[in-house]
Amino acid sequence: MWCYRGGSISTEPRINDRIRVPEVRLVGPSGEQVGIVPLAKALELAQEYDLDLVEVAASARPPVCKLMDYGKFKYESAMKAREARKNQAHTVIKEMKLRPKIDPHDYDTKKGHVVRFLKQGDKVKITIMFRGREQSRPELGYRLLQRLATDVEDLGFIESNPKQDGRNMIMVLGPHKKKTEAMAEAREAQAARKAEAKANPGKSQNAHESDIDGEDIADDVETVEAPAEASAEA
Repeated sequence: MWCYRGGSISTEPRINDRIRVPEVRLVGPSGEQVGIVPLAKALELAQEYDLDLVEVAASARPPVCKLMDYGKFKYESAMKAREARKNQAHTVIKEMKLRPKIDPHDYDTKKGHVVRFLKQGDKVKITIMFRGREQSRPELGYRLLQRLATDVEDLGFIESNPKQDGRNMIMVLGPHKKKTEAMAEAREAQAARKAEAKANPGKSQNAHESDIDGEDIADDVETVEAPAEASAEA
């Protein structure tokens, strides 16, 4: 019985001796058009320049090949792809949970986290949790949500109006600032901190420890949805 075992299809371009055509349209190392030449002549030029002959357009007739340092090309392409992933802005939703009769100090703490999330360019899902007899007083949750929205209106807006969801009331705040802008500002701030660290090692170390403490507290309270989720309960 004849059996076919399929393998993975390589996406790598053909280079040097792997190219199997009688002639190619050759592009020089600097992008200049050499013209249509026999494959043997193109390989000879590649050896002369100490470069690789790389097939860059296999579907063309004849195929287009370029003289280049293929190892360097692959490295630079990988670095560009890595940088693109690093700068990619993901849609993230943070969640903050409050109780209708929240303590003023706790409210200020929760509001501080909401402010930080909005500054980062993230959306924030605010959940008011009702328990027991509190369920008969939905206006308490509504007023609390409106108060919070007013307190952070310089940074965000109500994207989804308060609505009842079982024993909870939910509202979503959207940031005025785009995620890409927030990421750019964060990188600038990080660069500024590094510059200050070089100028004032002792002072910057204390500030760095303070930042770490703040991040540890935030990790206990934030929720991330898409791609990951973590929760901040009252």
